[in-house]
Amino acid sequence: MGILNITPDSFSDGGCFFDEKKATKHCEKMLNEGVAIIDIGAVSTRPFADEVSFEEEKKRLLEILPNLVKTFPETIFSVDTFRSEIAKIAVGEGASMINDISGGQADKNMFKIISELQVPYVMMHTQGMPQTMQIEPKYDDVMNELILFFSKQIASAHQSGVLDIIVDPGFGFGKNLEHNYEILSKLERFRILDKPVMVGLSRKSMIQNLLEVDIGNSLNGTTAANTTALLKGADILRVHDVKEAVEAVKIIEKIRKI
Repeated sequence: MGILNITPDSFSDGGCFFDEKKATKHCEKMLNEGVAIIDIGAVSTRPFADEVSFEEEKKRLLEILPNLVKTFPETIFSVDTFRSEIAKIAVGEGASMINDISGGQADKNMFKIISELQVPYVMMHTQGMPQTMQIEPKYDDVMNELILFFSKQIASAHQSGVLDIIVDPGFGFGKNLEHNYEILSKLERFRILDKPVMVGLSRKSMIQNLLEVDIGNSLNGTTAANTTALLKGADILRVHDVKEAVEAVKIIEKIRKI
């Protein structure tokens, strides 16, 4: 899954693909590098990001998504939103997947809308929302609490008629450095949920802080983390750098075949 942020303030590439021409060019690049899904985000979810109104999120999305769907009709587009009405608009404009950072916590209508739309749904875990999630996150047992969260939310989603669920542990979303690496080291435990697992490790502070590098020098650490995630059972990598992630996938697939 390749990341397309159509925001002015995302943590890594804010403002880079904020207009239609640049967004289209970046999609073409990711497709040429072997991307399977393109995830469009019209709201920054970095720690302490400013809140964005419904109308602003809708405006940003409608300025970019319809043209991308028209230009790349065979591409699977996901939309990164925690608002059910934005999800409905996005699917109406040609998106075929919803990626919800709140895992259904932010909008009580999300599961109902996803059930009506019948599209795949990424259920991510976060402790708090971007404005508060990195203010001293605490867990008694991070893995047990995440698995309990997903068990409850999956049951609720199924009761609402949601069929196709992917879980994302939410690296960096209400987790400190130790929490993040504990989740990565025990990623195979999510198999108990019997759902595909997506991970978003790309360029995150858990890599920068551990390796003492800036975002521009975090690609090597990202590839190492992504490779570890694949070995631990990740099914989808959500990334900024598609070429390098595709290469990691090819190597792990070759090893598995042997």
